[in-house]
Formats: sequence, C-alpha cells, structure tokens
Amino acid sequence: MDSTMIIIVGIIGLAVGFAIAKFMEKGKASKTIANAKKEAAHIVKEAKIEGENIKKDKILQAKEKFLELKAEHEKVIINKDKKIAEAEKRTRDKESQVSSELAKNKQLNAQLNNKLKDLEHRKEFYEKKQSEVDRLHKSQVQQLEVISGLSAEEAKSQLIESLKDTAKTDAMGYIQTTVEEAKLTAQQEARKIVINTIQRIGTEEAVENCVSVFNIESDDVKGRIIGREGRNIRALESATGVEIIVDDTPEAIILSCFDSVRREVARLSLHKLVTDGRIHPARIEEIVKKTEKQIEAEIVEIGKRTVIDLGIHGLHPELIRAVGRMKYRSSYGQNLLQHSREVAKLCGVMASELGLNPKIAKRAGLLHDIGKVPNTEAEVETPHAILGMQWAEKYGEKPEVCNAIGAHHDEIEMKTLISPIVQVCDAISGARPGARRQVLDSYIQRLKDLEEIAFGFSGVQKAYAIQAGRELRVIVESEKVNDERAAQLSFEISQKIQTDMTYPGQVKVTVIRETRAVNVAK
Repeated sequence: MDSTMIIIVGIIGLAVGFAIAKFMEKGKASKTIANAKKEAAHIVKEAKIEGENIKKDKILQAKEKFLELKAEHEKVIINKDKKIAEAEKRTRDKESQVSSELAKNKQLNAQLNNKLKDLEHRKEFYEKKQSEVDRLHKSQVQQLEVISGLSAEEAKSQLIESLKDTAKTDAMGYIQTTVEEAKLTAQQEARKIVINTIQRIGTEEAVENCVSVFNIESDDVKGRIIGREGRNIRALESATGVEIIVDDTPEAIILSCFDSVRREVARLSLHKLVTDGRIHPARIEEIVKKTEKQIEAEIVEIGKRTVIDLGIHGLHPELIRAVGRMKYRSSYGQNLLQHSREVAKLCGVMASELGLNPKIAKRAGLLHDIGKVPNTEAEVETPHAILGMQWAEKYGEKPEVCNAIGAHHDEIEMKTLISPIVQVCDAISGARPGARRQVLDSYIQRLKDLEEIAFGFSGVQKAYAIQAGRELRVIVESEKVNDERAAQLSFEISQKIQTDMTYPGQVKVTVIRETRAVNVAK
C-alpha cells in the first residue's frame, strides 16, 4: 500500500511539474508572439516608407527619360525639317532652270521657224533660177545640134568612147609601170630581208652518227664488261636495246644504235658501271632503269632551257618534253633541236623585218618539226607536218601556229603570213652547205659528180657546182658552142643529172657562153 501511494504521489508530482512547465512555456510564447507582432508592424511600416521612396525615384527617372526622348525627337524633327527645306529649295532651283531652258527653247524654235521660212524663200528662188538654167541649156543644146548635125545622145556616146580609149591606154601604161616597179621592189626587199636574216643568225654545224664511242682507261675493263660467258654484255644489250661492239680498238668500246636516246642511256649506264666497279646482270638492270629516269628528266630540262632561251612562254609540258627529245633526233644528218632553234631564230628575225609578231613566228619555227618525235609506231605513218599540227592543236596552240606547222611542206593550204616564213626559214636552215649530210665525203662526192657530168659534154671549158649543189654553172668555149647549142646543152645536162644522180631538191643548170675579141696595141 505504501509503495502504491508513493507511486501515485510521484505521478501526481510529475503531472503538477509538467503542468507548471506548460504554463510557463505558454507565458513565454505569448510574449514571443507579441514581440513578433511589434516587429512585423515595424517592418511593414519601414517597407511602406521604402516603397514610397522607390516610387518617387522611378517617377523622377521616368520624367528624365521622357525629357531625353522628347529632346531627341525634336532634334530628328528639326533635321527632317531642314532636309525638307533643302529639297524644296533644290526643287525651286530646278523649276527655275527648267523655266529658263523652256524660254531658251522657245527662242530657238522661233529662230528655227524664221530660218525655215528663209530657206523656203531661197528654195523658191533657186527653183526659178534652175528652171531658167534648164531652159537656157536646152536652147544651147538645140543650137549645138543644129550646128554639128548630131543629136545630144550621139555626141555624148562619141565623147564617152573617146574617153574610154584614152583611159584604157593611160591605165594600161600605168598598170604596166606599177607592176614592173612592184616586182623590182618586191624582189629587192625579199632579197634584203632574207640576206639580213641569214647574216644575223650564227649557227653551229653538227653531224649525228649512229654510233657512239665509250672510252675506257684500260683494256682490262673490256673483260669485266663482257662478263663470264658474255652474260654482262648480253644483259646490257637486252636492257638498253643497243649493240655493244667490243673489238681490238684500244681503250674504246663502240655503241651502235639508230636511236640516240637509247645510245645515250647505254653510254651513261656503262660509265656508271665502270666507275662503280660492280658489273653483273642485276646491277646492270638497276643502273639502266635509273639512267632512263635521269635521261627523261634531262630531256624535260633541255626543253625548258630551249624555250627560255628563245623567249617562248606558256608552252604545254608535253610539247616541252617533245622539244627536249629533239636533241636526240636527227633529220638528214642534221641535229633536230639545233635545226629547230635555228629556224625559230630565223623566223623571229624575218617576222620582225616584215612587221609581224616575232613571238608567234618563233613559236611556230621551234615546233615546225615536232612531228618528227613520234611516241607510237602508229604515228610514224602520218606525215610529220600533219602530225605536228595535230599535236599543236591538241595542246592548245594558236591557229596560226598550227597552220604554219602543217603547211611548211605544203601538205595543207597556207592561211597566214607566218606559214610561208616558217617554210622559207626551214629551207634556209637546211640549205646551208653541209648542214644536212650523213657524212662529209658523200656530200663532197655529190658535188664532184655534178661537175663530172658537165665535163662529159663536148665544148665545156669549166664547170662549178655552187649553192650547196643546188646550181651547176657551166662555162663553154664560144668557138665550139653557139647560142642555140648552149640552150640545148643546158637541157641535155639537166636531163643527164635527173637520170643518173640522186639529190635532194632541185639542181639549176646555167650555161654561160662568152665571146671575147682581143687585140694588142704595140
């Protein structure tokens, strides 16, 4: 019982304590609420004051902005008013100008009307005068008809016929004189231009052979080049396509091939192999391939140097390569590149003398034999002039250049003045004594044969082959050969040359008969 009471008393105590605590907390809460209300009222009051201040500031800012905008708007309006005033002023000025022009036009119209009236009066006056002149002319013609017994038409026809005869006679004489002067002048000018052109060009003469000589230090190298059982020389011939002749010639090996490029490849390859010392088939093939690439690069470089030396620009790379390959080609024993350079220079000089474009003439002269450097066997069947023209057209050359290339051997019609210049310069370059020959001996022998044919006829005293064998001048004895026989002798010699000899171009036969009367004064 006591323990129960104790517990109850304890519980009651706890409840009382809790109630007292709650009461104390409630008092504190009421005080806190009251304080919070006071603070809230104070904050609201401050917020209202601050809001009023902000409102006043915003109103002031808005007023200032409005004033700024108003000022800018007024400025814009003032500028527009100025522009409108200027436009109105310009319009008034234009109106005043137009009005003044209209006044001037009215004055001019009035003047023109006065002049027209004056011209009409003059026209009437002239018509009256013309009618009087016609009447007087008719009366005079009638009087002349009565006096001469001929009508006006008959007299006119007789006068016209006499004038025609006189005019024909005078015109024929004038035409004949003019034609003779033109022929003489044209021949003189043509000779002058050709001679000046030839004299101003210095050229080199070179003979292309089908063999090259490769010099070696000693004959011991020959055995190394031949190799065991000839395998080295067979490999070299197979790789280059060149016949290699190793004979008893001391310190020399002969390379034989019609193609100069292949012959040069073989020569350079041999030089590299001998210098290196390692000569065997695998090494030979490697060196030959490198040398071929080197030759191709050298060909392009030669082409570039050539066009630069001649002052030719804008040439297609393929045409530059073809120009470089000309160095390893020959035409009738004449180096093709040297020949083309010479023709280009001659064309440039001759075109300048004639007042034509020397650059186009040089271009055509350099490329005129480009068709002699074929790339395929199929192209060999086409004439080189036509083939060169096709290449030039393919690579964008001008029409006058293409026509000059195709027409320099008369395969096509010449259409420009550059074409005959190229043809003439090509003939000049090839006609130099000894320029085109396989060997010098054959050239000299041909000249001797020409003279021997002339000496085979009776009455011939002297015979000279001149102009590089293109003319045979024969001097006969006047006692044995008369004038008729001289003409017949010239024909017989020309027929004999045509029958018995082979020669390029034409041979002119000139027979000279000279009569001399000689006396001695003692």
